[in-house]
Amino acid sequence: MVVLGASAAQMGVLTAVQYVPFLLFGLLAGVWVDRFRRRPILIASDLVNAVALITIPLAAVAGLLRFELLLGVAFVTGSTLVISSVAYQSFLPRLVPREHLVDANAALELGASTSITVGPGVGGFLVQILTAPIAVLADAISFLFSALWLRAIRTPEPPPIPVERRESAIRQIAEGLRLVLGNSLLRPIMACGMTHNLFARMIEALFIFYAVTTLGLDPVTLGLVLACAGPGAVVGALLSSRVPRRLGLGRTLVAGQALTGISRLLIPVAIGPAPVPAVVLGLSIFLLGVARPVFNVNQLSLRQTITPDRLQGRVNATMRFLMWGVTPIGALIGGLAASVVGVHAVLVIAGFGVLAATLPLLLSPVARLREQPPAA
Repeated sequence: MVVLGASAAQMGVLTAVQYVPFLLFGLLAGVWVDRFRRRPILIASDLVNAVALITIPLAAVAGLLRFELLLGVAFVTGSTLVISSVAYQSFLPRLVPREHLVDANAALELGASTSITVGPGVGGFLVQILTAPIAVLADAISFLFSALWLRAIRTPEPPPIPVERRESAIRQIAEGLRLVLGNSLLRPIMACGMTHNLFARMIEALFIFYAVTTLGLDPVTLGLVLACAGPGAVVGALLSSRVPRRLGLGRTLVAGQALTGISRLLIPVAIGPAPVPAVVLGLSIFLLGVARPVFNVNQLSLRQTITPDRLQGRVNATMRFLMWGVTPIGALIGGLAASVVGVHAVLVIAGFGVLAATLPLLLSPVARLREQPPAA
């Protein structure tokens, strides 16, 4: 987008398009995941992502790279993200006993954190030296490797629980909605996620534009700033199973979300002579990297623990639909509001919005949890 000289509004539109599929297919994805084995779904999603991303460097070589193509790729990769994220969250409880879910999720988060550590720095280097389309090509290849690793999993996946022919998709969706909205633990987590994602996407839609245009960071410096998420995420992943033993599960979730808000509020104060902007943004990204694994590992493990296997797909899809369905709205509001009141003002407002996402947790039974409840 920076290569094409995109505006703040266009950055917001592109981010929004990537998350529109959560609104269109979010609830149906849970029905599909519960009806089929989950590993083939994950493999197919990786392959579709690879094909979609490869069109960008091919179009660049042919001189046909346009904003409209990026919108199409964003929609396709967003659609696969809807399905694969639900399948991934529902696949793990079939492989790991419920009492080991926190450790398993922490291990997966640690692996993801390692890639986050390397990825942005390599991406910034590739953009600076070999241009952005080559960096996208490397991303496409990474999805092919992911598909191969999934194919290599030897643990047999049990078949899905048969669904009565008379049970329609609408009835299945409704069952997942009832469980999420009626559960005193799932409901506040959902409200926290919705609030967080609405305001976080306002920030993310503008972050690159702000860093490059307002703060004047070059691609390599920006890559190094983003790479700070990696070490932070490694620390967060290592702490994710330890902090609850000291603070309790509920306080851990509250602290993780509060630290997320604090990290976001550092972004609009990253103003000053070099290297102040890069250092402050790097600290913000590092703290965000610490906070999100601590929060996500424990809230995901809580959801997986209290949800019956036959409803894993639908519950995860419902949570995704409600929590991520607001992201296109946040991205659009962020981009459009920046055109009216300025990027800096939007970043300040959104930062406080992310911090406010702790309230649904504080005002619910979640905050009082000492440990994971008994498995469903």
